[in-house]
Amino acid sequence: MKSINPFTGKVIKDYPEHTSKEVNRIIDQVDAAFRQWKRTDFEYRAKLMKNLQAKLLERKEELAGIIVSEMGKVFREALGEVEKCVLVCAFYAENAAKYLSNETIQTQATASYISYQPIGTVLAVMPWNFPFWQVFRFLAPTLMAGNTGVLKHASNVSGCALAIEQLVAEAGFPENVFRTLLIGSSKVREVIENPLIKAVTLTGSTPAGKAVASAAGSVLKKSVLELGGSDPYVVLEDADIELAVKACVSGRLLNAGQSCIGAKRFIVADQIYDTFESRFVELMGEANYGNPMNPQVTIGPLARHDLRDELHLQVTKSVDLGAKLLLGGYIPEGKAPLYPPTILTDVVHGMPAYHEEMFGPVAVLFRAKTEKDAIRIANDTVFGLGAAIFTNDIEKGKQLAEKGLEAGCVFVNDFVKSDPRLPFGGVKESGYGRELSAVGIREFVNIKTIVVK
Repeated sequence: MKSINPFTGKVIKDYPEHTSKEVNRIIDQVDAAFRQWKRTDFEYRAKLMKNLQAKLLERKEELAGIIVSEMGKVFREALGEVEKCVLVCAFYAENAAKYLSNETIQTQATASYISYQPIGTVLAVMPWNFPFWQVFRFLAPTLMAGNTGVLKHASNVSGCALAIEQLVAEAGFPENVFRTLLIGSSKVREVIENPLIKAVTLTGSTPAGKAVASAAGSVLKKSVLELGGSDPYVVLEDADIELAVKACVSGRLLNAGQSCIGAKRFIVADQIYDTFESRFVELMGEANYGNPMNPQVTIGPLARHDLRDELHLQVTKSVDLGAKLLLGGYIPEGKAPLYPPTILTDVVHGMPAYHEEMFGPVAVLFRAKTEKDAIRIANDTVFGLGAAIFTNDIEKGKQLAEKGLEAGCVFVNDFVKSDPRLPFGGVKESGYGRELSAVGIREFVNIKTIVVK
């Protein structure tokens, strides 16, 4: 399992993969740790979670550097990712006890209530695009709920995975409460089938989610899936065009466009389309791509060459089928898997750019004849993770967000982002279940009914 710097192409480190025997031994150790950890109280867990929060802050620049070297995002975004992990640790340290406290239900019984109890060891299968944040939004609620965790991270960010494991240990958590498994995707089913694994959560592609859901279902274990997305951003006739353009560009270029909730499809009212397109092309064209450690660079390399090549093939196939290229759409010179900001229009059914997730800095523009037509285009996808709508009529925006757009989260007059205080997840082929907030910490607990006659 090699960790390779995507910008330089140099091997950072070669990690030996755990054997099946080693994997089972680690899971045994984590299960043994659970037997003690589940008996701890929230005050003790919160103390350790705050220690972890402090460790993240103390080492944030070093940790951001690991992120940049392994998957290529620009340094300031990597630093922001680590700081966001601090927030989720603080959030659950503060709120877990409240979210998992007993709830009294009035019935004919002398007493009846709901008790939230930990279930055991949860497997997390995590992606490379946000190699710290994706893990910490699982780790913080899982440990605060009294569960233990094992992490199967993406193979190209093994350094991040081991750094997180080390941070947990340094924060004072009991040994083996959280461990990393250095394994490839082919061994995930074997881990899920281990009787000591009680549930699984995955963030990744839709095909990976289907495979994990199938494996978990075959042994009757709960799964939570946050999968791909092709987020539509609807810009209505009465929108603040400058605000909308800036939000759309920010949402598309964050993390070099390598985000499940990245803005990907932009559906603009016919009356303002030409003005929007002109300004959108201008701002997208101002973005700089290159060395992610350069503070002037907006977009770092894509994480791997195969990902860049696949993205470029989606673009070229769409152009061959009649799409119009307004910006970018070429492979730059050099060894790094860089890709320029790219804009396609005149995209129709049958083109990759219409149906598939574009996991990179590629935007697709649509002209909508009416408001109804805009919502139709937005919902004409197998995905349903995030969406946004831009309008000066806030009540209309709220109504379309609630009842019009088919997505797990909808933002009005802003680009989509996750927040520890709010549930996060999708519908349709973007997955099921929710992370974060009170809802997220209750996904992997035994919601136990207690009745006293």
